[in-house]
Amino acid sequence: MNQRYGDVSFEDRMSHVDFRVAEQPHIVVDTDVCRSCTTKTCVHACPANLFVPTAEGGILFNYEQCFECGTCYLMCDGGNAISWSYPDGGQGVVFRHG
Repeated sequence: MNQRYGDVSFEDRMSHVDFRVAEQPHIVVDTDVCRSCTTKTCVHACPANLFVPTAEGGILFNYEQCFECGTCYLMCDGGNAISWSYPDGGQGVVFRHG
């Protein structure tokens, strides 16, 4: 499915984004805390769909294509299950003009 936002498709917008992946994640998820969370808000709130619930009730998180928006951190209902910081200098998301 080709989603469109205004006159530019999501795929076209993403073609102008690079990710400089840091060795250490800038977001750490405490999956033990996630097991007790009933809403899993991070799964639904993340615009990059980087949170996936596991069969055991935890969360699998992939930071490599994070937009660094902080939505997961702000929306977390799991009692501070998410630790968030900016990536090290020169790392993270890069938006290019196209």
